Amino acid sequence: MKTKQTRRQFLKGIGLVAATGLAGAPHIAFAGTKKVVIVGGGTSGATAARYLKLADSSIQITLIEVNKTYYTCYSSNEVLGGNRDIKNIQYGYDGLIKMGIKVVIDRVTTINPENRRVTVSNGDTFDYDRCIVAPGISFKYDKIEGYDEKVAEDIPHAWKAGPQTITLRKQLVAMKDGGTVVIAAPPNPYRCPPAPYERASQIANYLTREKPKSKIIISDAKPLFSAQAHFFRGWKKLYGYDTDNSMIEWRGEAGVISVDAAERSMEDDFGDVLKPDVLNIIPAQQAGKIAFDVGLTNADGWCPVKLDTFESTLHENIHVIGDASLATGLSKSGYAASTEAKVCAAAIAALLNDKEPGSPSFVNTCFSIIGTDYGVSIAAVYRLAKDKSRIVKVAGGLTPLDATDEQHRREVAYAHSWLNNITADAFGL
Repeated sequence: MKTKQTRRQFLKGIGLVAATGLAGAPHIAFAGTKKVVIVGGGTSGATAARYLKLADSSIQITLIEVNKTYYTCYSSNEVLGGNRDIKNIQYGYDGLIKMGIKVVIDRVTTINPENRRVTVSNGDTFDYDRCIVAPGISFKYDKIEGYDEKVAEDIPHAWKAGPQTITLRKQLVAMKDGGTVVIAAPPNPYRCPPAPYERASQIANYLTREKPKSKIIISDAKPLFSAQAHFFRGWKKLYGYDTDNSMIEWRGEAGVISVDAAERSMEDDFGDVLKPDVLNIIPAQQAGKIAFDVGLTNADGWCPVKLDTFESTLHENIHVIGDASLATGLSKSGYAASTEAKVCAAAIAALLNDKEPGSPSFVNTCFSIIGTDYGVSIAAVYRLAKDKSRIVKVAGGLTPLDATDEQHRREVAYAHSWLNNITADAFGL
């Protein structure tokens, strides 16, 4: 007889998988020098550092990150909506240092796969037995005429949380009531599939409170988007979507093709020119720059890896995790980055001790806060396919389309709890 599993029980089960199934390998403490250098201190890099140290305390781990403070992209949309201070999504590395992990604040200039050596901008070098590269994303600015890294300082993408998040928030605050915000959503694949639509929701939440005559246009490169029916339902309930008074308008297959920085305008695929009060351009994405410099990317700009260890298929002894990896079947999200880091850490701990890596499982959960008390989520558990060619979903689901108000309120509470848990897990808070 089958027992019906509640969504809350399923989400709780996911947490147990993350805690025990991915990185719960027995503690190893073998003699001998084993060196791992981790390039990138975001969610995946920091998580990998912690779980490697937990798996084998004898490993000498060096984490190299260019910024002293890391801002999470997840939950940054709440900053734009005025529902969270940016200080609440910034994290440092004291927790890792206390574990005995060496943290170097500098920019990696080269990784030499032959000599197994990482060099930073001041000339210091770090040798490794295994290197983990967690470079995050970079942007395909050349796909949008007139848009580049310099223009993005004034017409922000804010897809890397931090200064641009603050810039975009200030522009929203300065906008007059009755103004228009345009969000240009990127083509697939990109970091955090539901995030552009959560961003529109958070901005609408702010405008409803402060500037109710205003409007948001989502100019989307795609014909469909993640959890679309759930967003449409939430927008209809909260922001009048699909009515004459809708605050949000979604335009599918209307991606941005050019930007006029002087006019602060954009042209879409239909030839329409939009000149809003606030313009948020989110470009197409690819792996971070260092991945290209080292030769870890394929023709599409992502990093192919062996899915049981996340070792690069292009360079031995280098592993790539997080948004940059080509983890076929798994979304690019904060939780996916965390689960990849744990699989990779467990595999490296085994390999450095002449053990065979285990068979990994994966989890992913994405929360989207559409309104003050209105949240939705996507959750899933995955396994590696028998031929190791892709990651296969074995269980999961979305918030029910007919969810009650109480269920939506709980999803918001779960989202906030999830933020606290994943950052504590990554940064050792």
